Amino acid sequence: MASAGSQPEKTARSKQIIWRRLRQATQVLALLLFLYLFLVTQQELQTLLPHDLFFRLDPLAGISAMLASRSWILPLALGGATIAMAVAAGRAWCGWICPMGTLLEWTPARRPSHNRLDIPSYWRQAKYFVFLTVLLAAIAGSLTLLVLDPITLLFRTLAGVVLPGLNSIIGSAETLLYRIEGLRPAVEWFDTLARGSFMTEQLPFLPNLLIAAIFGSVLTLNAIRPRFWCRYLCPLGAMLGLVSKAARVRHKVDNEKCIACRRCAAVCPTGAIDPENKFAASAAECTACFDCVQACPTQAISFGRQRGLVPHHRHDPSRRQFLASAGAAAIGAVLLRLLPSPGHGQTPLIRPPAATEELLSSQCIRCSECVKVCPTGVIQPSYLPSSWDKLWAPMLVTRLGYCDYSCTACGEACPTGAIPRLSLAEKRQTVIGKASIDRKRCIPWAEDRDCIVCEEMCPVPNKAVRLEERRVANAAGQTTVVRVPVVRPNLCIGCGICETQCPVNGEAAIRVYPFGNGKD
Repeated sequence: MASAGSQPEKTARSKQIIWRRLRQATQVLALLLFLYLFLVTQQELQTLLPHDLFFRLDPLAGISAMLASRSWILPLALGGATIAMAVAAGRAWCGWICPMGTLLEWTPARRPSHNRLDIPSYWRQAKYFVFLTVLLAAIAGSLTLLVLDPITLLFRTLAGVVLPGLNSIIGSAETLLYRIEGLRPAVEWFDTLARGSFMTEQLPFLPNLLIAAIFGSVLTLNAIRPRFWCRYLCPLGAMLGLVSKAARVRHKVDNEKCIACRRCAAVCPTGAIDPENKFAASAAECTACFDCVQACPTQAISFGRQRGLVPHHRHDPSRRQFLASAGAAAIGAVLLRLLPSPGHGQTPLIRPPAATEELLSSQCIRCSECVKVCPTGVIQPSYLPSSWDKLWAPMLVTRLGYCDYSCTACGEACPTGAIPRLSLAEKRQTVIGKASIDRKRCIPWAEDRDCIVCEEMCPVPNKAVRLEERRVANAAGQTTVVRVPVVRPNLCIGCGICETQCPVNGEAAIRVYPFGNGKD
């Protein structure tokens, strides 16, 4: 029979359970907010909250971009709030807000057996190596490794793989269903609704499957341990874990009540609790999920304020391990700069308007906001750049889409200024490439038949592609006139709509090359 003195304990336990439920509700709301902001990242669409809110809250992206660019990037300063959260409540970001963490928590995982609660602790040092490599590479001027940032990885997967895949599947289904006359009104209604919310013109880009493979591997690693990515690899988690050593609100165990049942260690999603150390939890690993509080049958576990730095935990890196990780990370960062890229020596890539190679190297955080916001799908991550420090930076694939003459969305969406903001008048005067005609493939030039697509589609007021009359003799010796396209380089800005719309199968007969690399 419970004594009257146990009532405060019951009240405290009820509060802890309420906190756990609040955490679960916060996870759902944060993930829904992330998906909402992802979907509303569209041309000329205004929202109350900034569409790049989660990137602004990401201190790893913010600090890395500022180090690489040697400049202060005001929107990314909001990441200081996440650092402050870690000082107050440890890695609560990982357990409460991070959308990647939430997905991993909901992904089926293999629980360790009773006899082996965790794999060796030194595996956890890998995330510090990844974090330090990202940071040192940023100091050296490269942001390529930010593709491993959890917010970046999730957003890129949705923007470059999931959404284009859905667009293709839904578009194909609509084409098939529209053939059934009775379903046409419903198909038209759905298409109008979908294109106003999430469907775009973006098509699947095969090289993005590598991004899908990385994301799939992160989910698959749950087959080894729950939230394997968070425990052993996440660079943002490592950064917040280091800060969490000073957390004010931490996991506490009442050793007089603890009966060593090991239930808390078994349910901990990050394996932060050490049964060999009186079931203390590592502040650098604990995500304040409160699962251990609910699992404890004697109410021995609670979360509350504690002063000073937390004592060393077996999961925490020793000074020697941390220095070893720092040394290895320095070598990795140097190699990233020195190793030749698979695309070394290839033709330079076409970049978004006003985005220079220097800006993309030092300020692009590989967030794919520009990929998502582009209305035509022309912007894609580069996969064979001239150097590793430009890997995954945005490029224009002008056979896939074109740079809309009336659009400035990519510069407006970029959170760091790697793609500068331009007025519409400035954008229309910005040269990103030059069109060039392959006369061996062009229908009028090679086949002596009229085709006016490139001239007709050119948005430049005075037409950067003009048609000239050319007299040719047919097989009967008769002379006919064929209108052939000719590029006017002084007017061409390289928008690529001529290449996108070229009716020639395979490689287009008119192609856009980076400025200064035209073939005419």
